[in-house]
Amino acid sequence: MLHFENDYNKGVHPALLQVLVETNQEGVSGYGTDPYTQSAIEKIRRAIKCHHAQITFLSGGTQTNQIAINSMLASYEGVIAADTGHISTHEAGAIEFSGHKVLTIPHQHGKIFAADIEQLLADFYADANHEHMVHPGMVYLSHPTEYGTLYSKAELTAIEQVCRHYQIPLFLDGARLGYGLASPESDLDLQAIAELTDVFYIGGTKMGALMGEALVFTKNNQPKYFTSIVKQHGALLAKGRLNGVQFDRLFTDDLYLELGRHAITMAEQLKEILQEKGYRFYLKSPTNQQFVIVKNEELTRLTEAGIAYGFWEKYDDSHSIIRFATSWSTSQADIDELRNRL
Repeated sequence: MLHFENDYNKGVHPALLQVLVETNQEGVSGYGTDPYTQSAIEKIRRAIKCHHAQITFLSGGTQTNQIAINSMLASYEGVIAADTGHISTHEAGAIEFSGHKVLTIPHQHGKIFAADIEQLLADFYADANHEHMVHPGMVYLSHPTEYGTLYSKAELTAIEQVCRHYQIPLFLDGARLGYGLASPESDLDLQAIAELTDVFYIGGTKMGALMGEALVFTKNNQPKYFTSIVKQHGALLAKGRLNGVQFDRLFTDDLYLELGRHAITMAEQLKEILQEKGYRFYLKSPTNQQFVIVKNEELTRLTEAGIAYGFWEKYDDSHSIIRFATSWSTSQADIDELRNRL
């Protein structure tokens, strides 16, 4: 089977596995107080050029989104997101489960824009009954989005300005951040993201780690007693070293960006193959996720050809949108064999 259904279908990058094995017998303190975790924190601070950043390692994206949002919002507040945003579609109501409504607005290829966010906020405060309503207390973005699209620096700056005006935090979900940073169409880097957001995370699970995300508070704004909050959510790893060791290696010798660039190189070849084979693109993604429109009967043929893809959504009664994703683990042999089987 050729695996293009997602970007986390393999275990762990060999370099990370190697350091996990090499450090396996070392006795270190728990709960992220070990030297590898502290080293990883310092390396990330240098990479984002934010030396006061407060960084916590968590195990997965949904967990990270829920803890970040729940810890920063008051009980009467909700979070603004695209109607296609991960927190409003594929997280099983995790945000609502923690007591906060997801306030959705329409998207354009996965993105939301400053004008629409500002309109929602203005309409809320203009409503005479707004004290009886869920207060919009945060803006949530994904970069890349669920459709593999990217925010420009100008777009992110405009959203940040709206958030500053209304004094609400801006949170950026970076589950696939490495693939966004590596795209030749991106004009955002880690430093700019740290400057423009109040909190964001650097995804590891989809970027070669066995597991792990690095949640970064950028404005000395980490909620009080954050470790206790993480523990209340059942998310405080006793063996915090597992994330620390991996992120310490990911941020050594630019491995994180190297893995992102590899996936983008593979994705560019993937796009060429899909074009050669006559597939119709739903949109042209600049990152590692490619979306095409296929007849429903084509789905069976792809499965029979041993090609694993991701079903995305229904396009019409006779067509579906499916996703092909490359990753840190996609090999040239995978790409060449895909060309033969499509």
